[in-house]
Amino acid sequence: MVILIQCTDKVGLVAAIAGVLAAMDINIVAMREHVDTNDNLFFMRVVTAQDADATTVKQQLAEVLPPAADIKVNPKPQKKIIVLVTKEYHCLSDILIRNYFKTLQASVQCVIGNHATLQDICTRFDIPFHYISHEAKDKSVFEEELKGIIANYAADYLVLAKFMRILSPQFIENFPLKIINIHHSFLPAFIGANPYRQAFERGVKLIGATAHFVTNDLDEGPIIAQQIIPVNHSLTAAGMMKAGKEIETAVLAKALNMVLDDKVFVYGNKTIVFE
Repeated sequence: MVILIQCTDKVGLVAAIAGVLAAMDINIVAMREHVDTNDNLFFMRVVTAQDADATTVKQQLAEVLPPAADIKVNPKPQKKIIVLVTKEYHCLSDILIRNYFKTLQASVQCVIGNHATLQDICTRFDIPFHYISHEAKDKSVFEEELKGIIANYAADYLVLAKFMRILSPQFIENFPLKIINIHHSFLPAFIGANPYRQAFERGVKLIGATAHFVTNDLDEGPIIAQQIIPVNHSLTAAGMMKAGKEIETAVLAKALNMVLDDKVFVYGNKTIVFE
């Protein structure tokens, strides 16, 4: 059983939670907690050896926790995701391989592309592919078509695996903290388009990638995972891009693993990640 708790902090919370579970004869096998002292917030993830009735566990815990505590018991272990793509294959192919070998901790419901470039690889993995062109149409029309396809599936998250379109606030508000993006830069540096070109022109000595939740602020949503590698003057912008693709794949895979395993708490524009 997995228990997730987010609430106002107070003295004795860990002991109180452990006491409730012990009284129910539930053994704790893993417990991670964090306190944000600035905002006086408490976060905890508990894994137990035994299962129990989720409603009863929540009721018992609510009695010892501060008012309005957010308690989740046994979040759905196998999530469902929809992947949005454009033309680049590296992130999508990694997701499809993990999905095929059942190491993704989720099942890919479909892939939606604004180009048909990646339809063949989806067909090879027997994953439905939907082509929705963005060309010669208003963004609102394009996004309504996206939502129409998404509505046909019961997806827990949308994954932007190099989906090179900026989504409108109206679209994003339909999926609050349910859209995960991989950005080809170590944010907050080089926000927006062509970050490798920006990095090359700036002469940086490190490049990286950032996986984050999508909000209305471009590339400024809560960060889930980041990684960097060293570079030097011998690399061209194209060379940086090639090296960066490996980081993008790794960072997105790590972020998905954390989110799908319910190890990420979001509050404000920050995350608590129990790796």
